[in-house]
Amino acid sequence: MADSDDILIIGSFVSPYVRKVLACLALKRLAYTIDPITPFYGNDDFTRLSPLRRIPVLVQGDLALSDSSVICAWLDEAHPDTHPLLPASPADRARARWLEEFADTRMGDVFIWGLFYQKVVHPLVWKQPGDEARIAATLETDMPMVLDYLEGELPEDGFLFGDIGLADVAVASFFPNARYAGFEVDAARWPRTAGFVARCLAHECFAATNRWEAAQLSTNPAGRRAALEQAGAPLSATSYALKEPRQGVMTL
Repeated sequence: MADSDDILIIGSFVSPYVRKVLACLALKRLAYTIDPITPFYGNDDFTRLSPLRRIPVLVQGDLALSDSSVICAWLDEAHPDTHPLLPASPADRARARWLEEFADTRMGDVFIWGLFYQKVVHPLVWKQPGDEARIAATLETDMPMVLDYLEGELPEDGFLFGDIGLADVAVASFFPNARYAGFEVDAARWPRTAGFVARCLAHECFAATNRWEAAQLSTNPAGRRAALEQAGAPLSATSYALKEPRQGVMTL
């Protein structure tokens, strides 16, 4: 049984929402263990913790939180003395929250459901091809619209509000998934975005989990825990995983 002070994260290293939370935990210098499941493999206890069957979930003692934005807000409030995740001024804090919301919703829809899910998850998990029409619309219309918006919002140098924080992490977290699906940002067309993403992903808060993400990508769901254990990931002693995937209420 885990100690009541221990933080457990349920969720895959390859999820952008999990990646966001793990980066914020790194910024806060907080230790954790992880049950590296994808939501499709969650059991009934996972559904109880995450009724939409989405990741990440944070569990600490009797506390269970099942939304990445709620988790990051709790981290900042529960641990205010180490690396604030939001800027100081009310105007900057509001803008940071908006950029996190834009990342979680619009970028999630485009990068994940429109591209990564169709090209990577759908064939891997459900053994069926993704929606080619949706992939085409994502690449031709939706992705350029997102990148055009970010190009006007992101800084030419450094991070959004001084030191790296929640808004930077939230935006940057989606770009590895685009790369896994074969999409790279055109640095000639979107130079601010390309530079910003490269700076963020090179930061130690992301670099800390790179080897575990690579280990997960090197295998299939059945071999995931063994590969991650060999790579030294801080795995939980028990898992909420099923052997076979099942659809959830939010599966597209």
